[in-house]
Amino acid sequence: MSIPATQLKKGMAIIYEGELHDVVDLMHVTPGNWRGMVQAKLRLVKSGNMVEHRFGSKDSVEVADVDTAEVEYLYDDAHGVVVMDTTSYEQFTIPKFFIEDKKGFLTSNLTMNVKRVESIVVGVGLPSAVILEVTDTEPALKGATVTNVYKAAKVSTGLEVQVPPFIKIGDKVKVSTEDGKYLERAK
Repeated sequence: MSIPATQLKKGMAIIYEGELHDVVDLMHVTPGNWRGMVQAKLRLVKSGNMVEHRFGSKDSVEVADVDTAEVEYLYDDAHGVVVMDTTSYEQFTIPKFFIEDKKGFLTSNLTMNVKRVESIVVGVGLPSAVILEVTDTEPALKGATVTNVYKAAKVSTGLEVQVPPFIKIGDKVKVSTEDGKYLERAK
């Protein structure tokens, strides 16, 4: 299916120059008296290499037929992370380059969405927030209440998060997967 380049969105899978690509980032540009264009950062799904391309507003783009599956994180291996489809129980590996920036949020049995084109992974979607256990931080301050002052805390996945001063080792915290920020204390 072809769509105008102006309808491209981050996370889409497209066929560009005969190869499957994932749209990593894009920006609509309208410079002065010129026609509008879309500056897109694309990742070649086969190798993970990035390429930038400028599509004109009149260009059309071939969109790949994408299937979405709910998967459960199992473990890391040399090539990426191994997950299991929660419907078919099929296990497969998500390549490292799709998950590198999300590793700090992966916990046992975490459920996430994977986009695939003909069984080739083209994208990974994490839940909006995850609950992680604090493994290292400065001692809790006596009488500390919610303020805008934060301290560093290391969580069970190795990620470092800025937390309020009343958080102590062993506490569970809810962390945004979008930006890695503390949201609230979890029960």
